Amino acid sequence: MTAVEVRIREVGPRDGLQAEAPVPVEDRVALIQGLAAAGLRTIEAVSFVSEKAVPAMAGAAEVLAAVGPLEGVTVFALVPNVRGAQAAQAAGIDHVTVTVSASAAYNEKNVRMTIDESVAEVAAIRDLLGPEPWVEAVVSCAFGSPYEGDITPKDVAGLGAQLSHAGASALTYADTTGMATPRRIGDLVAVTGPRIGLHLHETRGTAMVNAYAALDLGIRDFDTSVGGLGGSPFAAGAGGNLATEDFVHLLDDMGLSTGVDLERLLAVSETLAGLIGHPVPSKVAAAGPRSRLAG
Repeated sequence: MTAVEVRIREVGPRDGLQAEAPVPVEDRVALIQGLAAAGLRTIEAVSFVSEKAVPAMAGAAEVLAAVGPLEGVTVFALVPNVRGAQAAQAAGIDHVTVTVSASAAYNEKNVRMTIDESVAEVAAIRDLLGPEPWVEAVVSCAFGSPYEGDITPKDVAGLGAQLSHAGASALTYADTTGMATPRRIGDLVAVTGPRIGLHLHETRGTAMVNAYAALDLGIRDFDTSVGGLGGSPFAAGAGGNLATEDFVHLLDDMGLSTGVDLERLLAVSETLAGLIGHPVPSKVAAAGPRSRLAG
């Protein structure tokens, strides 16, 4: 029987750090290299956004130049628009994520565009980068908005269809506000099917149970953040991402393959806590993996 593989995109160097005080470029480079050495094969490393708006993401090109090619690792950059994609392209990046919100109000606050304008940007970014590069659309507020409340799965999936038509290579649905529950994950998958990615937040303590429900529904692609860092400034009380080490710990026990060395990942998480000057939210980072207690 073929082993089931769960694919993790590590977003800590971007989504995780963007909510923290700026970390020096050399430390961000070491973080990315440490994650790669721990076995993460897809890493969202930087974002090409306004350095004034997100000072923690300043120096994206410098980070990428210092990291250089990582054997067997796909490096992503977040870009909000064509200008960001041009900067990513100049830095040698051909895998980008573009966030478009299912919430009109959130989209305006996050990227200062209407939803239709953001969809048009995805098409323009795809035209800029060409047919081979990977342009992944991340649908934020996929399970609810802090401004409009619930958004129907039909409407969320409809936006996903628009983005695919605009040229998105793949779709990830993000629980930006931490409003998802296993039932709501199922409601969305009933419309989209399981060939999607999920980006889960821990705002209401449901990220892991939502991931478990998603696994049961056949989803195999997840965004996670080392240490469980992250959170949106435009969603009140937003918690961090599902912690990579917590998710890998669960998957290892379930016999699902990730290719990640948990002990090496925990060492990276410990170093990260020192860089940001406070403990990370990860439960496994705090308590240690159950394997340390065996025997």
